[in-house]
Amino acid sequence: MWPNLSWFPRFASTVLGLALFVPVSADAQQLPRSVTVGANPPGTVFYALASGIAKVVSGAASFQMVVQPYTGTSTFLPLVNGGELDFGLIGASDLALAYQGSHRLKAGGRNPFPHTPNVRLVMRGSPLLAGLLVRKDSPIKSIHEIKGKRVTGDYPAHLVMWYIMYAQLVSAGLTWADVKVVPVPAVNDGVDALVQGRAEVSGHALGAAKIREADAAVGVRHVSMDCSTQGEERLRKGLPGFYPRWVKKGEIVAIVEDTCVSAYDTYLLTHKAATEQPVTTVLKAVWDNVEKLPPLHPQFKEWTRDRAVAPDVTIPYHPAAIQFYKERGLWSAKMDEAQRKLLALNP
Repeated sequence: MWPNLSWFPRFASTVLGLALFVPVSADAQQLPRSVTVGANPPGTVFYALASGIAKVVSGAASFQMVVQPYTGTSTFLPLVNGGELDFGLIGASDLALAYQGSHRLKAGGRNPFPHTPNVRLVMRGSPLLAGLLVRKDSPIKSIHEIKGKRVTGDYPAHLVMWYIMYAQLVSAGLTWADVKVVPVPAVNDGVDALVQGRAEVSGHALGAAKIREADAAVGVRHVSMDCSTQGEERLRKGLPGFYPRWVKKGEIVAIVEDTCVSAYDTYLLTHKAATEQPVTTVLKAVWDNVEKLPPLHPQFKEWTRDRAVAPDVTIPYHPAAIQFYKERGLWSAKMDEAQRKLLALNP
C-alpha cells in the first residue's frame, strides 16, 4: 500500500515560496563569463597596458578580461561606443575629439574621428608619453632641425598618431607643410619606415616593445619637442588634453639625454549602456590591486588611485564609476559640475 502523500503538494508549495525570498546575488544575475578590452596592436604601450589590466582583473574578478587588439584606437573606438566591445583603453585627446564630434571640436583644423557620444569613463590612468624618434646616428638633435626632413604621417588606421606627431610640430611653431610626409597606416608602420630608411623621423609612445625592437635593429633615440614657455603655450592651445613632460636620461629605452616629450592621460572606458555590476567589478579589481600594475610595465607607475577622478577629463564618467567613487568619498561637487558640462555636449 502506498503511503498517504496528500501533504506533499503543500510542502512543495511552501518550499518554493520560501525560495522566492532567498536573494539571488547581483553577481550571479549580471556578471558575464568574460569581458573584452580593446587595445592597439602588440608592440605598443596601449597593448601592454591593456594586457596588464586584463591580467589583474582576471586574477581578482570572477570572470576573465580578454584583450582584443586592433590596428589603432580609431578602428575600435566605434565598437566601444556601440557596445560591441565591453571596454577600451584610449587616450584623453582622441576621446575629446571623438566625444564632441567634428561639429564642436577640431585640432589642427580637422577632426576625422567618428562621433562617439556614448562612451563613458571608468578610470583615468597614467599619462601616455610619446615623442619623436630618429636613428641614433641621425644628425637631427632638435625638433627645429626636422624642417624639410622625411617625417611619417597620415596614419589613417591610427588617427591619434597624426595628432601626436602634430603636437611635436606645433610646439616648435611648425606644420605638416614644413616637412616631407611619408604616409604610413599606423604607429608600428612608422617605426618600420624609420628602420628601413624610408623616413628620417617617426614617433611612438615611450617604452614600447616596438622601440626596443628598433633600437636592437639599428639604434634609435628620442628627440625633444620645444618645451620652452612659448612651446608649451603653443602645445596646450593647439591640442586638447596634451601637456609636456620631461624624461631623464636613461630612464626609458631610447632616452639618451634629458628629453621633453608630449603627454596625455590614458582612460579605461566603456559605453553608457554597460550594466553596472561588470563595470563596478572591473573597477574594484583594478582599484584593490593597483600595486600589482607597476611591475608589469613602467607606464603603470602613475596608474594610481589619486589619478582616477579628475574634473578635467574629456568624457563623462559611467554611473557605476560615479557610485564607486562616491562610496570612497572621492566624488565632489566640482565633479558633479564637470559631469554635467560633459553630458550637456551630447544631450
